[in-house]
Amino acid sequence: MKPLLIQGGQIIDPSQGLDASGSLLISDGKISWLGKGEEAPPQSGYEILDAKGLVVCPGFIDLHCHLRQPGDEEKETIATGTRAAARGGFTTVCCMPNTSPPLDNQTAIEFIKSKAATEGTVRVLPIGCISKGRKGTELAEMGELASAGVIAFSDDGEPVPSSYLMRQALDYSRAFDLPVIDHCEDKALTEGGQMNEGVISTKLGLRGMPSAAEEIAIARDLALAELTGGRLHIAHVTSEGSVELIRRAKEKGINISTEVTPHHLTLTEERVLDYDTNAKVNPPLRTKRDIKALIQGLNDNTLDIIATDHAPHTEADKLCEFDLAPFGISGFETALGSLMSLVHSGKLELVTLITKLTHEPAKIIGNKYDKLGTLAIGTPADITIFDPNREWVVEPKDFASKGKNTPLAGERLKGRVMATIYGGNLVYKDSSIKVKEK
Repeated sequence: MKPLLIQGGQIIDPSQGLDASGSLLISDGKISWLGKGEEAPPQSGYEILDAKGLVVCPGFIDLHCHLRQPGDEEKETIATGTRAAARGGFTTVCCMPNTSPPLDNQTAIEFIKSKAATEGTVRVLPIGCISKGRKGTELAEMGELASAGVIAFSDDGEPVPSSYLMRQALDYSRAFDLPVIDHCEDKALTEGGQMNEGVISTKLGLRGMPSAAEEIAIARDLALAELTGGRLHIAHVTSEGSVELIRRAKEKGINISTEVTPHHLTLTEERVLDYDTNAKVNPPLRTKRDIKALIQGLNDNTLDIIATDHAPHTEADKLCEFDLAPFGISGFETALGSLMSLVHSGKLELVTLITKLTHEPAKIIGNKYDKLGTLAIGTPADITIFDPNREWVVEPKDFASKGKNTPLAGERLKGRVMATIYGGNLVYKDSSIKVKEK
């Protein structure tokens, strides 16, 4: 494979404090040269990708997604999910263990790694279960899972109900230096719930899910993280109260990290007004006031990263009464377009957005993957190239993902991924992008 020069783009790499026009050269799957302005590389014999007018940044990293395999291949597979991730600019995705069977043992983890190596388009990093079978009663063999290569532990989709079990998991997280990712929900308060509890849920006659259910569980986890000194990561934060709890915990120096999703940053509970099952997600879409708090949390680093919680379903899954529909939004391919609305409206700086999708999640993963989320010379050439001003209409039928379940169908977004490079290979490019010989 010939070296590839990405020429004339706006290179933004928060890991190096870099935000300047320039070019970079890829050789042997790694970044071999980076120059500013019109500077040309010292060697010849390369191909050129013209990035004028485009942003060039480290490949996006998604710490929270669902690839459904094994067990629910009709919803998604590692092959289709990673193709969708590449179209969304993601070069690394971390898959949750709520599969059938769950990823609670070394054999299951080896299956994911094998499938990813043979069928994956981008890097797949598995997350192992906290408890055996995700039943919340007995710890999984966390040492075995750590040795098998998981990057975190989670029972996502199910909260850890036992405080004692959560304490044990956090103790082990400290020993293995791997985070415990918790889905924070007091299920006694959300049983039968379909959407955010409030005026709209009452109007629609749908049982609500109060933000207090999230906040109670977060408060418990923060207390246990302080007690154990373990590594806690709080998944999909949604409420103003949750942000405030996390802010105070960070001020105390508790060892935590947090994430927020594109849909919780950009969509409110009003999306459910016409009983659109594609807007049914857990935790639910909340209010404008909550969104304002989430954005402030990103800006002041209370919230560390953005993760998609990509949750694909079949069309049949969602074509039913609201009460019967599963929770989840297919998010890989609309993530950037949704998030750029925050940049265009002045609520979030572009550099901040890129940081939350690249450098910050790389820091949480850490360990042997510490060379991700950067364009530093000598690191793997994982690169996302996007047009911040490209307008496009969301057409779910064109998704690479099997999951077409998005509440954004037919909407016009501004900001689109134009090319994705993983390990030096061009794994996705828009038809308008041309690669030519020098």
